[in-house]
Amino acid sequence: MSFPPRTNVLSVGEITRRIRLRLEGDPFLAQVWVRGEISNYRPHASGHAYFTLKDSQASLRCVMFRSRATELAFKLANGLAAIAQGRIGVYDRDGSYQLYVEQVMPEGVGSAFLALEQLKARLDGEGLFAAGRKRRLARFPRAVGVVTSPSGAVLRDILKVSRRRYPGVRLILAPAAVQGEGAPAEVARGIELLARVAEVDVIIVARGGGSLEELSAFNSELVARAIHASPVPVVSAVGHETDFTIADLVADVRAPTPSAGAEMAVVSRGELQQHLASLTSRALGALADTMAAGRERLHRAMASVGFVRAPDRLSGMRQRVDELARQLGSAATRNRERAGDRLQSLLWRLEGLSPLATLARGYVICRELLSGRLVRSAGAVAEGDRVGLEFVDGTAECRVDRVRTREGG
Repeated sequence: MSFPPRTNVLSVGEITRRIRLRLEGDPFLAQVWVRGEISNYRPHASGHAYFTLKDSQASLRCVMFRSRATELAFKLANGLAAIAQGRIGVYDRDGSYQLYVEQVMPEGVGSAFLALEQLKARLDGEGLFAAGRKRRLARFPRAVGVVTSPSGAVLRDILKVSRRRYPGVRLILAPAAVQGEGAPAEVARGIELLARVAEVDVIIVARGGGSLEELSAFNSELVARAIHASPVPVVSAVGHETDFTIADLVADVRAPTPSAGAEMAVVSRGELQQHLASLTSRALGALADTMAAGRERLHRAMASVGFVRAPDRLSGMRQRVDELARQLGSAATRNRERAGDRLQSLLWRLEGLSPLATLARGYVICRELLSGRLVRSAGAVAEGDRVGLEFVDGTAECRVDRVRTREGG
């Protein structure tokens, strides 16, 4: 019987390390999804979770460390059909391979969640979530575009916040369904249409909270790519603070609620006035610095030999400088007053152009009750139709009893 050379003999640790390097060097096994039934579940006092995934053919040891296990929204239990995601590695002490679990979910909701996670990974790989491409919102937007349902509470909340912050702000609505089969296409189309309006400097994409299925339009690839392609910065104001969608990841700014989105996009009148006051203060400061520099040059000139020999001339120049200083101060005051008057005039004009101001004068907006489309003429409705009337302080639902046109029909 011959023995192998000592150089060909590996220790148990060495052979285990070689196996581990082979397994952990496989990119496919670095992030793998595994379906199976949980068995031998053993929660540890440290917070780590140990269990086995098995099916009719094999079993796989799994470990989920405390940092991940505490994030689970449900409890692991023996017999639970689940899908786990993680990496395959080797536990050297036992010489066995196992799945280091990053996340796990019941199989019943796993397919939809898995598809969502795969879409996130693909879009992230293309750079759609990159922080470097996020743009800052315009500080003083000329107009704010809004993509949302025309009949929901979200639009009323945005109008209320915008009116409080700056009554004359111009809001342009692109009505869209925010849930249902056609919602992704309508939301994407709304973003594209608003981005073509020259005055729109920011777009708010908004809807209220809901389940994962109800928010599915904002987890769609179509909406994500529309936000990414928009030349205008986009605020994603979808759901409540705890809701998080792909639209939030792609958008330039994520707002926790639709109302918060309006707060971010619409400048307040106080901020505008403060900005004007800051510009005025800076102009006056620059003027004061120029005057001080002039005085300093004058004092140096007065100390020169030529000025010492001409005291009368210097006295006249000093008096002239003082007169110019008073004139400049008066001119600066008049300019500031004219700027304030012009700002107030613009605020009044903008408030007069507000659709809410029109409603306050007694006008109403009439829409078809079911479709939400505007009714622009008497001929667009018939007897028995149901319509909704929007007043400045609320809405009313009505039935058309009779239609009269201006031709006497």
